[in-house]
Amino acid sequence: MKSYQNKEELKIAIKESYEKYISEFLSISNEDKDKKKENIDRTPSENLAYQVGWTTLLLKWENDYKLGLKVKTPSDKFKWNQLGELYQWFTDEYADMSLFELKNILDKNIDNIYLMIDSMSEDELFKPHQRIWADEATKTAIWEVYKFIHINTVAPFKTFRTKIRKWKK
Repeated sequence: MKSYQNKEELKIAIKESYEKYISEFLSISNEDKDKKKENIDRTPSENLAYQVGWTTLLLKWENDYKLGLKVKTPSDKFKWNQLGELYQWFTDEYADMSLFELKNILDKNIDNIYLMIDSMSEDELFKPHQRIWADEATKTAIWEVYKFIHINTVAPFKTFRTKIRKWKK
């Protein structure tokens, strides 16, 4: 996993990977959003729904923490051993939305993740044990908050960009 030296490096990595990822959807019509293709595990709509789902959860974890609420990762409805069901919930939750609507939600989530990063100190982002939700999510591993941001933005944007490019061929 990529290690970042400061907030700006993290934000640049998100921006660059997101711009490449989201640009892949510009040439996909809304009529094709649910079109399945052989050997491709997600439709364009499902691909975006996954990103919207995880970025929404990331923001919820931090918001709940700031409100003094008990944070449940990955979500209030699902445990870590139910990720398949969580992914299906993402698909079902956003199924009726157009690609344009999904992109708009994801744009807003990314903007809010930038604000989240800006609201945290360097220590809160890059030192361990700064958020109980991060500690409880990993149980035995020690993950700094920036790692959760990375695996819910930069990493899937790169991976899922490859998947949507394959779908487009």
